Amino acid sequence: MRYDLLGSTNLKVSVVSLGTWVMGGDNWGKVDDYESIASIQKAIALGINLIDTAPAYGDGHAEEIVGKAIKGNRDKVFIATKCGLRKKEGGFAHDLSPSGIQKELEDSLLRLGIDYIDLYQCHWPDPMTPIETTLEEMLKMRSEGKINHIGVSNFDQPLLEKALRVAPVVSLQSHYSMLERMIEKNHLMEFCNKNGVGIMTYGSLGGGLLTGKYKNRPTFSKKDARRFFYPFYNEQEWKRHYGFVEAIRKIAQEKKKPLVEVALNWLIQQAGVTTALVGARNREQVEKNAQAIQWELSESDLVQIEKIYHNFF
Repeated sequence: MRYDLLGSTNLKVSVVSLGTWVMGGDNWGKVDDYESIASIQKAIALGINLIDTAPAYGDGHAEEIVGKAIKGNRDKVFIATKCGLRKKEGGFAHDLSPSGIQKELEDSLLRLGIDYIDLYQCHWPDPMTPIETTLEEMLKMRSEGKINHIGVSNFDQPLLEKALRVAPVVSLQSHYSMLERMIEKNHLMEFCNKNGVGIMTYGSLGGGLLTGKYKNRPTFSKKDARRFFYPFYNEQEWKRHYGFVEAIRKIAQEKKKPLVEVALNWLIQQAGVTTALVGARNREQVEKNAQAIQWELSESDLVQIEKIYHNFF
């Protein structure tokens, strides 16, 4: 496993890390809790030391699974969880108020079975709460020893700039992959690089499309994240996204590597990306993801991939 420092911290995190949205059990189809626990433990054994979770994943269930899996291994992992997003009937509520995140923190610590959180992140912006108010509370949490570092997720550049004026935000968790490149286009990636903010990517495999397992456009239930969160499977978007994936598959075949390894390799080699968060349903997927960093794409490979991307988008 390879490691990199997260932003301005001393956290040396694995360049492939484990995301646990799938393990919540509510937005990715049926999951097996026993296999989820085994998958986390397999990740730790392979040297993956950053585990990312959130109360919104299964209404706390993913955090409970992480807590069970890391018993006896707390010193081997950095736990990243979030605040400010909770489930409500028909969707999610955004609440980054001091009282809201105080309760969320205590609940998360209890579910995870730990005394402190390594990286505490605002899950989504809350338009009703000034970010200054939220971060002042998070700084208080840090002074109390309940969290070590502060991160944000899904923030745009103006909001991230505001946040950095109040607190040492060390990371941005953002949707980024071969298929989703908005943080490049809106210069958010460049801003993070200039300001020492580490980038943690989610959707690193395009909601599963970059694994290469789909030959025809799949259909998912209304509650499935691949239907409401990832646009790649929409009828209007499918053709060009699938065409791009097939073009990248040819590169993978030439290199005699799985498509998933090419996709993760490309991501990890982008400037400013500290770690690629990748979900997993079982131990086999964890192992495949971890194997991706055992080699690197060449400069000519990266140039070729860029040309292919601009042919489709």
